[in-house]
Amino acid sequence: MPPRRPVSGHFLTIAEVLRLPVLTEGMPRVLAGESQLHRAVRWVHVTELLNPADFLEGGELVLTTGMPYPQDASELRGYVDQLADVGAAGLVVELGHRYRKVPEELVAACRARGVPLVELARGVRFIDVTQTVHALILDTQGALLRRGRDIQDIFTALTLRGAGPEELVHTTAELTGAPVVLEDLTHRVLMCDLLGRPYEPVVSAWSRRSRAAPTLEKIAPSGPEGWLIAPVQDHNGPWGRLVLLEGRLHAEPDPEHVLVLERAAVALTMARLAGPAWWERRAHRSVLRDLYERRFRSPADARARAEALGLPAFGHRLFAVVIRHTYTGAEEHLDERVAKALTQTGIRALVGETAPGRIGVLLALAQASAWQPVAERIGRLAREELGAEAVVAVGPGVTDLSGIARSWQEAEQTAEAITPASPQRWFYVPADVGLPELLGVLREETRLQRYAERQLTRLIEHDDRNGGDLLPALRAYLTAAGNKSVAAKLAGMSRQAYYQRLHTIERLLGCDLESGLQRTSLHVAVLVLDARGEAVPGA
Repeated sequence: MPPRRPVSGHFLTIAEVLRLPVLTEGMPRVLAGESQLHRAVRWVHVTELLNPADFLEGGELVLTTGMPYPQDASELRGYVDQLADVGAAGLVVELGHRYRKVPEELVAACRARGVPLVELARGVRFIDVTQTVHALILDTQGALLRRGRDIQDIFTALTLRGAGPEELVHTTAELTGAPVVLEDLTHRVLMCDLLGRPYEPVVSAWSRRSRAAPTLEKIAPSGPEGWLIAPVQDHNGPWGRLVLLEGRLHAEPDPEHVLVLERAAVALTMARLAGPAWWERRAHRSVLRDLYERRFRSPADARARAEALGLPAFGHRLFAVVIRHTYTGAEEHLDERVAKALTQTGIRALVGETAPGRIGVLLALAQASAWQPVAERIGRLAREELGAEAVVAVGPGVTDLSGIARSWQEAEQTAEAITPASPQRWFYVPADVGLPELLGVLREETRLQRYAERQLTRLIEHDDRNGGDLLPALRAYLTAAGNKSVAAKLAGMSRQAYYQRLHTIERLLGCDLESGLQRTSLHVAVLVLDARGEAVPGA
């Protein structure tokens, strides 16, 4: 994609026309409509008729000497009403032929209708004005046509190679130099490119502000903030809107911006028609990853972005939930299945795949509501949708998104630690991580591996040479917390045979199994072997 370039091809404004040498010679002075000098001049029309509306289409700058103007104030007001009703850009009156001074009634009428009124104290050649302005208008229109082809080529290329919504939104922002938001019909911000601006001032209270800006029949400034809006369709009709936050409330929209927005909206519609579009999930994933990796500039930015996506972050308790799974047979995205099921239960959450085999859920619960029933519901849902091996881990609740990254890390560590040997629960919290789970997380730590080898190598080598069962016997003893009778039953041996095994273990390892400290040391070593999948048969 080419780099962003200055906007070109826009229509001349009244202010720009008045700065042209052919008009500055006439010493122009604005008498009314000073705030409307940004109006676009699409043509210049010279007329001395009292009823010019029949010859105008809108956007014309009307030049006149004022010769036919009547003295009757009501007729002057009617003349101005015609210009205003047809949408004329403004009125320029040359003094010296009919008037030495523009009538006050004409000035008042133009002020009342918001029509820019300019007097020329000196005479100018109207033919020179029309030729100069028309040449500039045609030149800019030609430039706009050429730029329109370039814009069309850019979006056609993006469509043909299957560009995603993020890239289409980014391209729109780059081409216009203005923030761009892609929202769905419920006014949730799914994608946005703010060109480096912070989220908080741009998308805060988005739903309310967006609802105040209706979709117009043509792209024009809409709502109190002057946004440009283009509809986006899918197979079922209207799907959402592409919003350019240009902020030109009282100005004519830049024609190039309109072209970019139109082409971008068509490209987004084509993308949605091309096949399944998990755009909501993509938006959720992006925000979840940004929260986990602390990419937002400030808590206010994080809250504004989350709320713009539909999560009520303020005044709620927030919980990070990690679902660990190994399921790979879904035709649709797994996070989409989980999100649909949660939506049916009325739970407010962001749901997205945060890594392979991981689905992240950011819950927003009312302050007074209990989180455990919701966590259990997610656990049951995960088992139902993803299989019995799915593990749900819940991090500590927080009241501000600034703390959610820490909660997420604890949930992730908890999910990683849970093993098939852990107690079966619908969900787990950090407090459920015991010594076996902790050692499971640290199973790749080489210092732990060396420790286990030092403690148990003699037993393992003895069993390998003799086809023995000393390591299973030791494991049974440790599991029974040193109760020899219970341990013998666990090992499936007579007491006498089992006691002989224990004596052999003490001799080989040079330890006292009655010592609580030594027994704990050996138990840790056995657990390390188990965590690495090196437990002996019968363990």
